Amino acid sequence: MTEFLIRNADSILTMDDTRRELSGADILIRDGAILAIGPGLASAGEVVEAAGCVVTPGLVNTHHHLYQSLTRAVPGGQDALLFGWLKTLYPIWARFGPEEIHTSALTGLAELALSGCSLTSDHLYLYPNGARLDDTIAAAQEIGMRFHPTRGAMSIGESDGGLPPDSLVEREAAILADAIRVIDTFHDARDGSMIRVGIAPCSPFSVSRDLMRDAALLARDKGVMLHTHLAENDEDIAYSLAHFGCRPGQYAEDLGWTGADVWHAHCVKLDRQEIDLFARSRTGVAHCPCSNCRLGSGIAPVRAMRDAGVPVGLGVDGSASNDSGNLILEARQSLLLQRVANGADAMSAREALEIATRGGADVLGRPDCGRLEVGKRADIALWDVSGIDSAGSWDPAALLLAGPSRVKHLFVEGRQVVRDGHVTTLDLPRVIEQQSRLARALMG
Repeated sequence: MTEFLIRNADSILTMDDTRRELSGADILIRDGAILAIGPGLASAGEVVEAAGCVVTPGLVNTHHHLYQSLTRAVPGGQDALLFGWLKTLYPIWARFGPEEIHTSALTGLAELALSGCSLTSDHLYLYPNGARLDDTIAAAQEIGMRFHPTRGAMSIGESDGGLPPDSLVEREAAILADAIRVIDTFHDARDGSMIRVGIAPCSPFSVSRDLMRDAALLARDKGVMLHTHLAENDEDIAYSLAHFGCRPGQYAEDLGWTGADVWHAHCVKLDRQEIDLFARSRTGVAHCPCSNCRLGSGIAPVRAMRDAGVPVGLGVDGSASNDSGNLILEARQSLLLQRVANGADAMSAREALEIATRGGADVLGRPDCGRLEVGKRADIALWDVSGIDSAGSWDPAALLLAGPSRVKHLFVEGRQVVRDGHVTTLDLPRVIEQQSRLARALMG
């Protein structure tokens, strides 16, 4: 039996159904689950003092490309729009192999954990030189993160009118066969599971209509979720209109890509009709504000989506289009962008934090995560608000307005992955050294 008592927190933001906020209270966790929340709890287990801390659910990242942490700030891609940026980076990514995929995933996952993230998805859509989804799954198991990897794919190369080079595309039969393999090997549908696998053709401009349709059929047969990029920028919309004769939302609906088992990344350019479609069908959206800013894609209509009832979570996107993988800063950016677009009262700090926790968990089909309630999973972030970041704050629970960008402690499934601001499960300096060595080799 593993037991911890998180004691005497300044504030606990539960994100439960009533959005309770508690002061001077405790959380008792045992064997991966929350056993009790309230004042004056007792435990024979390890006590973690939470005075001076705000406690939240672990943050949830609904869209990432972990492998891209090896290609941050690449010259030639720093000032490009989406398609130009991809054309710059594809040849570099084509030189990756299993070591690059595994090490970049370790780096990206550690960065997420230090920013308070306990559950993350990953969209791996290229498999050069023998790389497999297994390489990222091994990294998540090593660090102890709750993981929702997706078996991505690209099947239409340059010679067939697609964007990626032919060296990075796969045969569609092989894509589907490997999706079956990774689902059968790793997917765990139970409450509290540490790994669930999704199916995720990269985008409408890198796979065929047949693969999109077949992927949806396979996902429903296997009971797993579907994920892709959609409506990311004006180029994306123009491509859809020119090649499919319709907007991205209609394309998705026609191929079976709407529903509570589907979530789309970005959706910056959804129109009113598409927002209503996603709301009716409970189709989820991974909002990636920093990447959207970095690539000049625009401001996603998150306020309109939320008001309509679209499930919305946050994503850091790849570190090649964000250059960071800090989820608490992503939540702050989402707040700021909605205010820029819609006014200072468009989104509160607490609503943005809700999107980053409960919202993301719901998008990923994980109601067992993203909230602090008895019986839910013990994925818990403790934020030290006694330091310079919050000095002078009248409302430390408004964490995104005046709070730290690095977590003090992080529990995932009741295990302490971050303690006093340091990852406990990795030799992080060694991983960084390996990451730097691999990056230098790619530059050569």
